[in-house]
Amino acid sequence: MIQSVLSTLYQVIVPLSIPVIVGALLGRFKNLDTKPLLTLYLYFLTPAIILNTLATAEISMDDIYKTLAFSLLNLCFLWAIANIIGKLLKLGPSEISGLTLVSTFTNSVNYGLPLVLLAFGQLGLDKASVYVIGQMIIVNTVGVYFAARSQFSVKNAVKSVFSLPAIYAAMLALFLRIFDLHLPSELATGVSMVAGGYSPVVLAILGAQMVKVRTMSSEKGQSTFWAGMIIRLILAPLVAYLGLSILHIDGILFSVLLILASMPVAVNAVVLAERFDASPELVSKCILWTTLASFLVLPILIVLVQGA
Repeated sequence: MIQSVLSTLYQVIVPLSIPVIVGALLGRFKNLDTKPLLTLYLYFLTPAIILNTLATAEISMDDIYKTLAFSLLNLCFLWAIANIIGKLLKLGPSEISGLTLVSTFTNSVNYGLPLVLLAFGQLGLDKASVYVIGQMIIVNTVGVYFAARSQFSVKNAVKSVFSLPAIYAAMLALFLRIFDLHLPSELATGVSMVAGGYSPVVLAILGAQMVKVRTMSSEKGQSTFWAGMIIRLILAPLVAYLGLSILHIDGILFSVLLILASMPVAVNAVVLAERFDASPELVSKCILWTTLASFLVLPILIVLVQGA
């Protein structure tokens, strides 16, 4: 077991850590501005990898239904857990909103996709693509609601979803699959080339963002922080396992969804937290420490699912 974990750590986490470390060093010593890179990632690299993957993905309609059902079921479970723990700890509305963001939204796009590709190959990436699209939609609709229930606007949430180029890339890929069409070979080659740059760029962005997240300046909120850590690192994998079992999901789809649901806190959760005052210090600290802890936790989970 220990040998398998170390092997996975070496084969999967070490390659991922190189661009993360480089990004962190650039952010720390060169004050790397991630805003232009985020624009590149959101409007260029993400649509390319989604189109490139979905257009050729080995995924059935049954996989799509199961993935969407799992996404919603898992979200409901984690939302309920966050609210119950929030009430038990007698947290205020802002802290409960922050704890909900920490509990429900994972870094499945700019950390999860490269990890799945390295751990499970192209087939794993195919299976992950539907989950990632679902998460993009959920973050920009349900995520806004969790962060600012009193300010939530269905119209604005829907508009934010359709401002994402990845949604249109997914629609184009779906159109191509339904009518058994293909992009011209030259265009497909160009899209594939752009998609190949996705992993190193987004992981470098993650590293730069990690060194810039704020940490709590006092002991206030430590119980909330540890609640968020326990939910994301311990309860989330268990809840995901329960949801996958309820839906009778197995095989590589089981492995991929369990890993994606067990990822650290999504970096963009702090954007919502800061915008709507949903305890941004809590969210920032949880992003940093769940990401660091994931370098040890995820290899163990990968070994467990690969041996199941």
